[in-house]
Amino acid sequence: MSNQQILYDEKVERKSLSKLMQFFIDVKFLLKGKVLVANVLPVLTGFCLALYISNQSFQDNLWLFLLTMMGSTFVISGALMLNNWYEVDLDKKMKRTEKRPTVNGNFSLNSVLWAGIITTIIGHGLLLLVTWEAALYSFLGWFVYVILYTFWSKRKFTWNTIIGSVSGAFTPLIGWAALLPANHLIPITMFIILFIWQIPHSLAVYINRLEDYKNAGVPMFPVVRGVHESIKHNLLWVAHLIPFPFLLVGTLGWSFVIFATILGLAWVVYSVKGFKANDKQKWAKGNLRFSLVYLILLSLFMILIGV
Repeated sequence: MSNQQILYDEKVERKSLSKLMQFFIDVKFLLKGKVLVANVLPVLTGFCLALYISNQSFQDNLWLFLLTMMGSTFVISGALMLNNWYEVDLDKKMKRTEKRPTVNGNFSLNSVLWAGIITTIIGHGLLLLVTWEAALYSFLGWFVYVILYTFWSKRKFTWNTIIGSVSGAFTPLIGWAALLPANHLIPITMFIILFIWQIPHSLAVYINRLEDYKNAGVPMFPVVRGVHESIKHNLLWVAHLIPFPFLLVGTLGWSFVIFATILGLAWVVYSVKGFKANDKQKWAKGNLRFSLVYLILLSLFMILIGV
């Protein structure tokens, strides 16, 4: 084989690898990477805590676990893809979404629409093999996010974030319902905590990307009510996180309550700093990171209890 042929083959191989890498990058932006993980993690948490309360072993429920995680991941992915498909006109006006394949044209809108529909159907089908209750909570979360939030309220109402937060709060119920009915204090409390958590988390995103939302004409809270008022509401919602872990002292113990309280108080302290921060955008970025740290550490602590 000639040197020229070798160089040509290497060039073709690099080009193929580049296209493959770009495909995975596009998928990451389409599924909003961190958003997908933040929604799947509470499913795992709910499953592990249900194992703990029912005194069942992970090994005996491995197949059920795989079905639950795959099904919920498919449903959440489907919802995120449908969100991207519907909001492409808004995403084109925002810097934070300029790398999404629906915006740059790497994926056609029709393919994204069908991918969202198919993954949603597959996900719900898998969860129906788990329990009807897990499938129900999955459908409710999907319906609230896609229909009530994305299609209906996001472009019309400032309180659209409240609706969106209800959607994400269903995720721990999916994991719990794979093993036990969700009429238990633990999944109900987790639902409340996840609902509250998502509001300051979202406010941090909106403040950080305020100009984007103004340009797109989306009536998010900081756009309509201002940054200072948003910081006040952020503090209010974060403070509401502190009392709810105390409901679980009888089931998860004082170690969990103390850990959750320390996390909550630390977030309150950081939230207060927002009032005096000279660079509100920089503070909002920190607040966003703090919200993710809170969710991840709280979830991991619960998972460790469960296993």
